[in-house]
Amino acid sequence: MANTGMYVGLDIGTTSVKVIVAEYVDRQMNIIGVGNAKSEGINRGIVVDIDKTVQAIQRAIGQAEEKAGIKIRQVSVGVPANLLEVENCQGMIAVSGDSKEITDEDVRNVASAALVRSVPPERQIIAIQPQEFTVDGFEGIKDPRGMIGVRLEMFGLLFTGPKTIVHNIRKCVEKAGLIVGEMVITPLALTETILSDGEKDFGTIVIDIGGGQTTTAVMHDKQLKFTHVNQEGGEFITKDISTVLNTSFNNAEALKINYGDAFPARTSASEEFPVDVIGKSEPVKIDERYLSEIIEARLEQIFNKSKEVLDEIDALELPGGIVLTGGAASIPGIVELAQEVFDVNVKLYVPNHMGLRNPVFTNVISIVDYSANLSEVYQLAKSAVTGEKVTQSQATVNYQPEVAHETSFEATEEFSVPEEENEAEGIVGKVKGFFSSIFE
Repeated sequence: MANTGMYVGLDIGTTSVKVIVAEYVDRQMNIIGVGNAKSEGINRGIVVDIDKTVQAIQRAIGQAEEKAGIKIRQVSVGVPANLLEVENCQGMIAVSGDSKEITDEDVRNVASAALVRSVPPERQIIAIQPQEFTVDGFEGIKDPRGMIGVRLEMFGLLFTGPKTIVHNIRKCVEKAGLIVGEMVITPLALTETILSDGEKDFGTIVIDIGGGQTTTAVMHDKQLKFTHVNQEGGEFITKDISTVLNTSFNNAEALKINYGDAFPARTSASEEFPVDVIGKSEPVKIDERYLSEIIEARLEQIFNKSKEVLDEIDALELPGGIVLTGGAASIPGIVELAQEVFDVNVKLYVPNHMGLRNPVFTNVISIVDYSANLSEVYQLAKSAVTGEKVTQSQATVNYQPEVAHETSFEATEEFSVPEEENEAEGIVGKVKGFFSSIFE
């Protein structure tokens, strides 16, 4: 059940920065503001120029503030899956207090016990997610507070990431004049939000094809089991079109949007359109089939890289199949191509919010929805990581709207420069040993 209140999600993507302002009333999300600004200062999923990133955040925040009629002070910000590691954790304590009734402090203490481990100096703990508690041998407890017991155990998942990535994201948000309420692992929010209970339980793969990178995430047994990042995305398709057809990047982007199709069998070799070619005074006629083959080649490469890592952990055997989302997933024919490559059931996820029915907004909407549904137990466990005493969701902000009005939004996307080559291949080897038995 979502916590009532106002939430702001911030997605610092490689191609654009997106902001969503949402109000939750009676479990319903009402989006009242959105911002979308061209992303600068981001390369290969990480911040490489703090000042430019701050400016992009401020532009997106300004748009959202204007449309929502509020002043934004606190946000839930997404953390990408670059070099993310997931591992099991477990803690056990003796219940304090003479009454032996389990309190908030006991939950914090058992979470702290689960964090007692050696973390390399270049990495840091991003989040701890309690899965279940055991009280005096009784298992499957989601919230032990108020129960009587002598021994309390917690089983959960621990998420760690490169200290540089986490620090730079927080630095940019704070330098933009905002408070970080939650740092949300984007693929975790994505899988928790867009999948049904059955898909989470039996196992499903989510492939998020962004502008600058593609993230593959595996959800099984209602847990995020595995992530992989490929530093190729929608902008690489645009770059291929630009190179092959010898046209400008902007023209190539327009061709992809207006005429692009990922499945050549659906296109016609007789349907032609003009292309402004560099060095020629008159436009050159190009047919749909040729453009589609350019798009297909890059997407096949992206999908095959995901397939390689998924085959190593037998994830394609999971009954939930694959869910595609992200900005580049809106290319027509992409579902048919993915089915051909992966040979499993594939479907496209598109948000169902008025004005935002475009997969480019899936991540930021998921960040907001995930933050709104965080439990008090999660917040107590989180305080063991941060050292803060948390009594309510820090992602909730009680804004006083300056203007009350209805707003409609256009689902547009802005792009930045293409990314470099893949640097995340090594993650498979790191986590394969841990997850090798999961999908047997």
